[in-house]
Amino acid sequence: MEQVIHTFKKTDGEKRIAVLRLEIDYELATLHDAMVAEDFGIIEKCKKNLEKFRKELVRLEV
Repeated sequence: MEQVIHTFKKTDGEKRIAVLRLEIDYELATLHDAMVAEDFGIIEKCKKNLEKFRKELVRLEV
């Protein structure tokens, strides 16, 4: 039973990693646009989101 749960979590984690990579790409594009527009509020928001995504990605890849 444990092996089935482990396999399910691994598959679920791999799917989440793929989604996280897409979210990171989108957030980087948003950050770039904010930097070009010099919108410091959005820049800070993007940086916080990227840090959150980074931590989740590190946790999932271990």
